[in-house]
This record gives sequence, C-alpha cells and structure tokens, in this order.
Amino acid sequence: MTLALALVAGALIGLSLGALGGGGSILAVPVLVYVLGQSPAQATTGSLVVVGVTSLIGAVTAYRAGNVLLARGAGFGTVALGGAVVGAKASAHVPEPVLLACFAGLMLVVAAVMMLRRSRGDDGVSRRGELDDPIITFSPTFACQCPRAVKVVVTGTVVGLLTGFLGVGGGFLVVPALLLALALPMEYAAGTSLVVITMTSAMALAVRAGVGIAPDWWLVVVLTAASAVGALVGAKLARRTDTRRLQRAFTVLVLGVAVYTAASALSALL
Repeated sequence: MTLALALVAGALIGLSLGALGGGGSILAVPVLVYVLGQSPAQATTGSLVVVGVTSLIGAVTAYRAGNVLLARGAGFGTVALGGAVVGAKASAHVPEPVLLACFAGLMLVVAAVMMLRRSRGDDGVSRRGELDDPIITFSPTFACQCPRAVKVVVTGTVVGLLTGFLGVGGGFLVVPALLLALALPMEYAAGTSLVVITMTSAMALAVRAGVGIAPDWWLVVVLTAASAVGALVGAKLARRTDTRRLQRAFTVLVLGVAVYTAASALSALL
C-alpha cells in the first residue's frame, strides 16, 4: 500500500513539474511526511533526491533545446555549494517541528509568488535580451565588476542555504536569483537554474547522508522514479492543455498543503 501511495504521489509531483515547468518538487517533503510516514528530517533529506534527479533530467532536456548557459550555471552553482553545506549541517541541529514550520513558511511564500505572477499575467516567458559582460575577466587585463560579484556571492549563498536546510531548490528560488545576479534572459535563466539545483541538491544530499537521519531509501527511489516518468508525461500534456487552469489548481494545492503543514508544526511546538 505504501509503495502504491509513493507511485501515485510521485506521478502527481512529476506531472506538475512537467506541465508547469517547476514547483512540483516542493510537494515532496509534505508527501514524504504525511503520506509516506517519514519524519521531517528524513523527508527533507529524501526530497533532495527527488529534486536533484528531476532537475538533472530537466537540465539535459533544456540543454538540448539550447536554453542552458552551462558555464554560468556551473559558476553560480559552485558559489552556492558553500551555502548548501552549511544549510545541510544546520538542519541536523534544528528540532523537527521548527524545520517543518520553516518549510511551511516557504510554501506560503511560494503560493503567494504564484498568485502574484498570475495576477500580473506573467506567463513566465520573457523577450530575448543581450547577455551582460563577464563579471570577472583576466585577459587582456584583470577586471572585476565587484557590485555584481557581491550579488552573485550573496544570492548564491542564500540559494544554497535554503536548498541544504529545507531540501528544496525549485525554480521559484533560483530563477529570480539568476535574473538578479547574472541578468540572464528568462529563457536562459529557467534552463540554467536546473544546473544550479542539480549541483546544490547533490552537495546537500552528500552532507546530509553523513550527519542526518536517513529516510526509507526504497520509498524515495520509487517516488523519484514515478516523478521522473510523470514529468515526461506532464511535458507532453503542457503542449496540449491550457496550463493556466493547471497553474491555478496547483497554487490552491500548495496553499492548502502549506496551511496544513503550518498548523501541524505549530501544534507540535505549542
């Protein structure tokens, strides 16, 4: 029965990822906790597998489509790795109700961002723009755009911290960071973010594997596999369906799960 639930839940997560282009992985933690019976510490660790694998698949697809700036993604991801290590280690020393409350807060922020985008009519597509000059150059002479370099370090560290601490790293977090720090056009930011997410998820998972409580890896593998298959189906569905309705439904779902998670965390804290 538990494996069947993992298959169904993973398929739904993957469908949302494939059809809506992101966001679905944020449901991995609530699914692992409330559907599959994992503790918050186990769930935030297992979620990194779901996030990392689905992001890797998405990154390969986006790269083949020419929408990934690999060097910039790898550079930003490298900066974020330090934050991922610190966040992953810190999560092991935080009480589980606090961890769950922080995650609920993040879900509420995500739901608010989704509603704000919809109210503005933002479909996530931006006009193609020109890429900015390199931040640091060594030839013919050394030059550094230090204000932009600081933005990269700060935003990259924040992205890594949240990924390592809460086991998430969706495009809702990384895409704005890339837009802010590297001034990438949206079509490049969305694809390049998947490279960053893959890197930070892998690093956070490696750290958590040594200091955290291990989840039921068999359930995580089943959830991840179902999510990957669902993502492929969702991508095909997106080409045939009005995704605005799906986006509205998904926003309501995220908001509902966030409220339930927050209530459960607060009851455990009080």
